Amino acid sequence: MTITLWISLGFLAIASVLPKAYNSRFLVGGFGWIFLAIYWFLQPVSYIEIQDYFNAFLVVVAAILSLFIAYITFQARNKKEESYEVLISLSGAASVGGLIYFLFADVDFLNVGIISLVTNQTIWFVEQLGFPVAQVAWNQLAVNGLAVEIILACTAIESIALFSGIISSATGASLSQKFRAFMISVPVIYILNLIRVSFTASAYGFGWFGTPEESFHISEHFITKAGSLLALLLISYAVLKTLPEVSDMIDGIFKMMRIEFQKLHN
Repeated sequence: MTITLWISLGFLAIASVLPKAYNSRFLVGGFGWIFLAIYWFLQPVSYIEIQDYFNAFLVVVAAILSLFIAYITFQARNKKEESYEVLISLSGAASVGGLIYFLFADVDFLNVGIISLVTNQTIWFVEQLGFPVAQVAWNQLAVNGLAVEIILACTAIESIALFSGIISSATGASLSQKFRAFMISVPVIYILNLIRVSFTASAYGFGWFGTPEESFHISEHFITKAGSLLALLLISYAVLKTLPEVSDMIDGIFKMMRIEFQKLHN
């Protein structure tokens, strides 16, 4: 499965850097989306085994969407309209975002490094709040004697990779614009995530909302989820205001998908 993913990211990256004169970049990008669809189609079984049906559904949707994008990208290889350039921008965003995320997911020293960093910085943050906290293991901390394990999902690497990919794909934007967009998104996401993890660990350790287990569930799945959603919406708005090119790309992709879907339907 990992090989399929890396082949996909390789094709998407090549498509995004080939010169405009090469219409073959649409063909390369289309194959990248095909391999990405294959990767997503291989994922549901692992989610079904742990009865995570929601994520199993999401990866099937992602696979179907990737196939549709592949179809549109293949269609674009013989067309001259400038509007199809958004497909190349999308391929670039997917390759950069995917590369960042899966490097941290699959490369051991990067995986251990970011989890260790978040664990240590969360301990420091909780200490500043005056709560009793101790490091139990390289990826575990205990607040008030109750241990919490930090996993990759606790590092916000998904959101960091997503915004990094989107910002990098802003064709026509200046480096200063991209830098501003980066600074109002990635560092802010990382800091807010430390606050989120610290809050959840503290709520669990002190049983702020009932038993430790109830407190963890409420803080992790309700309070911080709502806070994270609001923060991402505000950050997205700020990035789109800084990089209107991203808005144009997203709008162009949706318009193109709607047109091609209507053609298929008719």
